[in-house]
Amino acid sequence: MTRQHAQDKILQILAMAPELKAILLSEAGLEEKRALVRQWLLQLLANTYEVNPAIPPLEYILQRDAIFVCLKILSRRNEDLAGFSLLTYLNNWLTHSCDHPSATPTSAFLAEMDHLVRGIIGKTGIYVEKAPVFVKYKGIKAAKKRSAELSRMAQGAEQHTNKYPCGLDNETIRRRSRNKNRILEYFKATDLEWDQWQWHLRHIIQDADTLSVLVKLTDQEYEAVLQACALKIPFGITPYYLSLLDNEAGGRRDRAVRAQVIPSLHYVRSLAAAKQCNDQSMDFMLERDTSPIEGITRRYPNVVILKPVLTCPQICVYCQRNWEIENVYSPQAVLAKTKLEKALDWIAETPEVNEVLITGGDPLVLSNKRIESILSRLADIAHIIRIRIGTRTPVTLPQRITESMVRGLNRFHLPGKREIIIITHYEHPYEITPQSMEAVQRFKRCGMEVYNQMVFTYYNSRKFEAAALRQKLRLIGVTPYYTFNTKGKEETNDYRVPVARLMQEQKEEARLMPGTVRTDEIVFNVPGLGKNYLKANQHHDLISILPDGKRIYEFHPWEKKLSLVSTYVYKDVPIEDYIRRLKEDGENPADYRTIWYYY
Repeated sequence: MTRQHAQDKILQILAMAPELKAILLSEAGLEEKRALVRQWLLQLLANTYEVNPAIPPLEYILQRDAIFVCLKILSRRNEDLAGFSLLTYLNNWLTHSCDHPSATPTSAFLAEMDHLVRGIIGKTGIYVEKAPVFVKYKGIKAAKKRSAELSRMAQGAEQHTNKYPCGLDNETIRRRSRNKNRILEYFKATDLEWDQWQWHLRHIIQDADTLSVLVKLTDQEYEAVLQACALKIPFGITPYYLSLLDNEAGGRRDRAVRAQVIPSLHYVRSLAAAKQCNDQSMDFMLERDTSPIEGITRRYPNVVILKPVLTCPQICVYCQRNWEIENVYSPQAVLAKTKLEKALDWIAETPEVNEVLITGGDPLVLSNKRIESILSRLADIAHIIRIRIGTRTPVTLPQRITESMVRGLNRFHLPGKREIIIITHYEHPYEITPQSMEAVQRFKRCGMEVYNQMVFTYYNSRKFEAAALRQKLRLIGVTPYYTFNTKGKEETNDYRVPVARLMQEQKEEARLMPGTVRTDEIVFNVPGLGKNYLKANQHHDLISILPDGKRIYEFHPWEKKLSLVSTYVYKDVPIEDYIRRLKEDGENPADYRTIWYYY
């Protein structure tokens, strides 16, 4: 894009706000322009609190929010935090104060500016419909009109959710039965062996050639797995989970399932490059800074994480601890007995801690005896009242959830004294199978609750896709618990979704579900600090927009009113890039038009 073209595009956007355009094109100095823009914004803000018949009733809320965002972006403090001044950047492009601006504005940047200006002047264009008919009536007539409107909303939601296949559908069950038989034939195994979790652990698929024999792959998928193995990037799929993949390359039903275990080429190459840089920490969550002793992570006053093992039967691409996992079968994965004892002693000597999350890795790869030994030690600690077990085995290896294992866990579940909770990770309705449902029900029949933590990635972020998962989870006995933003690591760029999309999904799609279903919180996991609740605007600020269209957020620590702790600055993925990708995948961008106004 030439300088003249960039100027023309910016001026075209500013033409919607003549006063702003005049200020930025004036001969005033930069700081004077900052003051004038602030003054103009504050006057607009004051106007939003007055009656303005020129805009729809709810437009003023969008206008008020956009003005607040713009005021934050103008803050010199926020410019320092972001390492970028939007005002200076625009000034350079619109005047001759700088002949060589640092970066050419992308279409993603121009889209952000277009929507921000529209928001500021109260012309977002979101409310294209007239007010609902029912507002004109009262009594039973209003109720009937309102009911018809609610039915229309519900029907629209159902049309979307019905697009997403579920593993409980009869056709899907039949298809996977054929997949299972094909895998058993390859390994010359029996149905009896298929039902044994140890058999699956012994036959984890770890190479591209075996994988390509068992399921059809695209050329890119094959190459990515081939390079992952060559570069010692952790990779592994259980035979059971492999049976969930459709035996057709480039299909759409199973794309969310494939994306979790088959890495992209970008992921493999980025992770390999990061591993070669000795000075670059891959510890995105800064666990080293929050581990008072090996095997323990502590970010909250009453809760600690205990990590007795650092491997899983299956490696998820978006795993936050991929930097610690060497190999599915790594002998170093299990925490040495002496170190585990020291970690348990530390918990016993820290009476402020009353809840332990046992995770890793996946602790259910351990033997029943080893698991019960850990639980027994924790149960002997008087101040431990809750033990969570973080595991994906109900999803990736439901055969592991045996009656004997569940009974062993249930010994330590004592209502009124101590509870055992299972935390699992279903990411898509296509992962829900009769086998995984039975695994969940085994816990439920013993009175143990099962909660779900979903990682919100590109592959489960389409309209009502997460809502479809919530509905199915509740039906099999799983309570939606957290929906996590994908970690902002370089290698997971293919999987990341704009923060605004999580907020949009929660406010527009989840909100149409009953309260019994939309029980999860959307969170951003702040490195070294813990969860930031995205639903509450007071927990984060949009502080800048970069020339490539990336938003810069400042996330506040959970203890901000309790302790003097630093905030965290995060660079998001561009909204326009995300929308363009959805369009290429057959989605209608109009379904996501409000995303720009979630800050």
